[in-house]
Amino acid sequence: MGNTCQGYFASKYFHRFDEPVDQSVSKRSRHNDQHHRRGSSDDPSSCLVPDDPSKQATTMRRATDSQSNSVLGHKTPNLRDLYTLGRKLGQGQFGTTYLCTEIGTGIDYACKSISKRKLISMEDVEDVKREIQIMHHLSGHKNVVAIKGAYEDPLYVHIVMELCEGGELFDRIIQRGHYSERKAAELTRIIVGVVEACHSLGVMHRDLKPENFLLVNKDDDSSLKAIDFGLSVFFKPGQIFTDVVGSPYYVAPEVLCKHYGPEADVWTAGVILYILLSGVPPFWAETQQGIFDAVLKGHIDFESEPWPMISDSAKDLIRKMLCSRPSERLTAHEVLCHPWICENGVAPDRALDPAVLSRLKQFSAMNKLKKMALRVIAESLSEEEIAGLREMFTAMDTDNSGAITFDELKEGLKRYGSNLKESEIRALMDADTLI
Repeated sequence: MGNTCQGYFASKYFHRFDEPVDQSVSKRSRHNDQHHRRGSSDDPSSCLVPDDPSKQATTMRRATDSQSNSVLGHKTPNLRDLYTLGRKLGQGQFGTTYLCTEIGTGIDYACKSISKRKLISMEDVEDVKREIQIMHHLSGHKNVVAIKGAYEDPLYVHIVMELCEGGELFDRIIQRGHYSERKAAELTRIIVGVVEACHSLGVMHRDLKPENFLLVNKDDDSSLKAIDFGLSVFFKPGQIFTDVVGSPYYVAPEVLCKHYGPEADVWTAGVILYILLSGVPPFWAETQQGIFDAVLKGHIDFESEPWPMISDSAKDLIRKMLCSRPSERLTAHEVLCHPWICENGVAPDRALDPAVLSRLKQFSAMNKLKKMALRVIAESLSEEEIAGLREMFTAMDTDNSGAITFDELKEGLKRYGSNLKESEIRALMDADTLI
């Protein structure tokens, strides 16, 4: 499959700003950092990264007059009557997360304020409503960030939730210094426990990754919380999903093949486990297309360092979580019963190679740098500029494939008065849109 520029115009600006993968109708995420039956396609190796199923040019349509119409569909108390807003904790394309303090109790929370003027389509509005519904649905799980309430005023939807000030998962691992398979097993048990809870309640997460887990307390690993449910959906047993969403390093092959269910979350957790033990993702390439090709091929490297020193039990679990056939993959419950990951299991407590921590640090730093770069772009774009860029993408996508080839991008940029050299356009094509 030829090199394409699907992510750059179709996804990076318009939909997600933390690792866009959507090759079709993308579900955009409003995440802000808190520091805040089965068909014949069970064998993904026969799939190609799909082109846009809609071949339907994405059209921008305003769902509501966001200055006056309700998103939540019901009147809510005024946020500022209940909370005082403090310093900014994080910034995303669709809004900002602030420290907020409940006036009646003095307890601190995080408040994610989503700009209604950024909710351009009805799908955007439904995404916000569903995210709030799912957070309430999962409320009570010790490793899911607790939602306190949702509020709406003429300009914003505010989601008040538990404050997670302990930092990101990788940062905690790096700061600790001593790091072993047993510690990786403990962390993976928490992550897969969230997956099991989601699935038992009919929720598919669809965007698990280390950045979406924060610590409430930096000194307590058990305080790790899943914080972002912007791509999560409700599902029924046997239901098949076709929209390609998620994050490229973590996306399951059946998602790329547009035929998937909750098993995809287990694959993603397996990718996280591989990273936790080696410091690098199992499926890696210089370009997004290369990553997708590696995911579909499904080869897992257990030959390079540090894998010869990693226990056979850990590698056995990873193989069973990263099985390309969803029907043969372990369920979340089965993962938790595996001898390597279960409590008092066989995961050894000897320190891993220091190179693993070094790689984790580099991988985390790379993600943070990309996130900062795209956030600068996101914050500088008005609603009209976002709509204009989407129209530009549609105009360049001359074959309505949902992806832009090198020639289409070259000709399209020329029509828009660009003087970029071919080498610069090629660099743009190869740009990694993962954040």
